[in-house]
Amino acid sequence: MGVTYPSAREQGLTDEIKQAIPHFRESPLFTPAEKAALQLADAMAGDHKKASYDEIFSELKKYYTEEQIVALGWKTGMWLGYGRLVHALDVPSVGGSCTIPLKSASGSAHWEET
Repeated sequence: MGVTYPSAREQGLTDEIKQAIPHFRESPLFTPAEKAALQLADAMAGDHKKASYDEIFSELKKYYTEEQIVALGWKTGMWLGYGRLVHALDVPSVGGSCTIPLKSASGSAHWEET
């Protein structure tokens, strides 16, 4: 799977980097600051209740201001929620603008119109 958004490529995200993300801790492709940010994203996306946030935030504070850490957490949470919504609505593509179906394949509404 390739990088979807042109803006991601413009900012330097390559397929090689994308494929290295699951193994970011061992990868030489990421800076220590990027690894700290990815550690936060990984904790939030995974078993977030068991994550060692004291250690994660201690590492983040080496590279980022408190404002930047809050922004990293906010954007991570926003994209995680967005991905879950796309999955819940069974949206077939998010590569550009897309329509969101009001009814599931069974014909039942995903939500009530008000």
